[in-house]
Amino acid sequence: MNKHQESTGPSANSSIGDQITLRGPAELADALPYLMGFHPTDSVVMVALHGRRGRFGGRLRLGIPRSPKEWQPVADQLADCLVTGSERRGARPDGIVIFLCQDPAAGKSGQQTMELLRPFAQRLRTACGALDVPVLEALCISDGRYWSYCCPDARCCPPGGSVLALPGTSVMAAAAAYAGIQVRGSLREMETRLMARPGPEDGEQVRALDVAGLTLVPRILNGDEREQVAAETLDLARMLMERLRESGPPPEERPGTDAGDDALIAPDEAAALIVGLQDRETRDLAAQWMEGPYAQPALRLWRALARRCVGPYETHAAAPLTLAGWVAWSTGDEPGARVALGLALQADPDYHFAQLLHQACNEGIDPEALRRCLRQEQAAHGTTGPRAPRERPGQRHPVSPGGGRAAARRSRGDRAGVNVLKARPGAVGARGRVRRRDGRRGSRSGR
Repeated sequence: MNKHQESTGPSANSSIGDQITLRGPAELADALPYLMGFHPTDSVVMVALHGRRGRFGGRLRLGIPRSPKEWQPVADQLADCLVTGSERRGARPDGIVIFLCQDPAAGKSGQQTMELLRPFAQRLRTACGALDVPVLEALCISDGRYWSYCCPDARCCPPGGSVLALPGTSVMAAAAAYAGIQVRGSLREMETRLMARPGPEDGEQVRALDVAGLTLVPRILNGDEREQVAAETLDLARMLMERLRESGPPPEERPGTDAGDDALIAPDEAAALIVGLQDRETRDLAAQWMEGPYAQPALRLWRALARRCVGPYETHAAAPLTLAGWVAWSTGDEPGARVALGLALQADPDYHFAQLLHQACNEGIDPEALRRCLRQEQAAHGTTGPRAPRERPGQRHPVSPGGGRAAARRSRGDRAGVNVLKARPGAVGARGRVRRRDGRRGSRSGR
């Protein structure tokens, strides 16, 4: 079971539901990507409804569990989370709508996928009913079609499913366009922009990370040099952000458009930043690039670094992914923030900063409170960007060359301010867990 489900209160995306009336399964299915800000592939989505007219309220998304053995406990957890979360925000739901979104496996049809997920839909309906909140509709969306698990009338909900409306042709699409709300593509596409992709250059990047780990980790652990490493890391980040800014406008919001950014960052530069950001205090200073002219180049840099966390360094992606999620949330991109923070928690479920931001974003907390604290920190030191620690005379700026194979292992010492401890040969992940290329361990479900 994935404990890091996404749950959120009403936002600008849901407010358009107050402007129009949705009638029937077809319009509900079409509304889903506008409510979420993206197409939630391989996901269960639950939406709270309030009042006699069924006003949209809190929403919750989780990756569909791979094992049917997980369906009952996940259903109970999700129902409880949505109902109690809605109550904390002021009102118990009067009803719930459920969406199960999954593309067919190879050789399977959308109808077969719908039937496969039917027991999960029934468990979700039962779990909500046990909390005295009825499920008013439960839809399966697969292979461009939708099915209702609640409607027995074949005249409106045929066994073969109904075709989804063409994108941009529905009343919901018109209302979203009028409100300035855009759909960002699929969840899978958004995740692809933040994840390492296997390629021939992986070996070179791993070797660069080995060198950076051997060189920087001992200096981070050395109290006399830790501030100097932080200064070098932030100076390098500034230089790369300026390089990205001067290269032109940011890439378009779809996979395959980030190659230009990737080409501007050398493997040794990426490695030095990735390892340097494992230090908690350095990462917190970098979080001050969260608005104004700093935000966009910082977001591009953190995304690019996350894509460079390859091989045994997959857990190191938690730091740049969390920074990417923070910048996205700070600049108003809540869907992008939840995706980045969710991936950060996949990389390291115990990463405290990601946990805090993920919870705050999901609970609808205004990020301005945190931005204000960071601005005060900047003002206290007379800076307009992340404050570099004071340099000590005679200390080196460039990253020293090194050799050998080592992976910097993250410790439990985050409270002490160090996220990297004890380089050890052949490390494959935090706390020794072997991680698959897709970022999941064992049967842990969810995206």
